[in-house]
Amino acid sequence: MMKTILISGASKGFGRAWAEAFLAKGYKVAATARNIDTLADLKAQYGDAILPLKLDVNNRAESFAVVEKVQQHFGAIDILINNAGYALNGAVEEASEQESRAQFETNFFGTLWLTQAVLPIMRKQQSGHIIQVSSILGIATLPMIGLYNASKFAVEGLTETLAQEVKQFGIKVTLVEPNGYFTDIWGNGFNSEKIEAYDGLKKAIAEGHDPDTFGQTSATVPAIIKLVEAENPPLRLFLGKVALPLAKQVYQQKLATWEEWSDVSVAAHG
Repeated sequence: MMKTILISGASKGFGRAWAEAFLAKGYKVAATARNIDTLADLKAQYGDAILPLKLDVNNRAESFAVVEKVQQHFGAIDILINNAGYALNGAVEEASEQESRAQFETNFFGTLWLTQAVLPIMRKQQSGHIIQVSSILGIATLPMIGLYNASKFAVEGLTETLAQEVKQFGIKVTLVEPNGYFTDIWGNGFNSEKIEAYDGLKKAIAEGHDPDTFGQTSATVPAIIKLVEAENPPLRLFLGKVALPLAKQVYQQKLATWEEWSDVSVAAHG
C-alpha cells in the first residue's frame, strides 16, 4: 500500500515541489497551507489522493484538529513532514520582541505541535517517520538571520531528543538540513527595523553573495523520494553541495577551541 504523507507549508517552495512529487508517485497526501486555494490545481489533477487543509501551525489546537481530520480521512499517517517556516532578516539587536516570538512560534512551536499531534497515532501503529525540515543554519550560523538560526538550532535539539524517545515505538525521525535554495524564504519581506550601525555588515554580505551556493528546489525531489522510501532513514540528511563542507569547517573550529581550553574545562569539574 502507498503511504499517507502529511506535509505542512505545501503552498510553495519545498512543500509544493515535494507534495507534487509524492502525488505523482501515487502517495496519498494531506497538504496544509494558510490558503488552500494555492492547492486547487493539485486537487483538480489528483482528486481524492490529496486532502488540502487550512492550517496555521502557530495554533496548537488547529494543528491537533488537522491531524485528527487526516487520520479520519485516510485511516493512517505514515509520514509527517514539518516544512512550514520562514526567515526573519535582521541583526539580533534589531529583532523586536514580537518578531522574535513569532519566528519561534512558527519554526519551532509549529513543528512541535504537529509532532505531538501525530505521535499517538504513530505509537498505536508502531510505525511512522517524522521528517523535520531544519537547515544548515541549525548547525552553522550566518549573521543577520540570528533568530532564524536560533529557531533551527532549537528544532535540531528537539529532534535529536525525539529520535531517542520514539525509537522504541518503531518511529523513525529525520532532520532534513538544506543549504540555501532559490525559494522566497529569504526575500519574503520579514525584515526587522534596521539600526544603521549594521549597514556596513549587511552591505558586505550582499556584495559577497555567490549564487552558486544556492541550489534549485526541483533538484531536491529525488532525495526526498529516496528518504521517504528508505527502510532505515538517516537521522540527518543534508540537501545541497554547500552544507557538508560548511559543517566540517564549523565543527573543526569548535573542536579546536574546546581542545585549547580543555585544561580549564577539566579543572572546572572539581
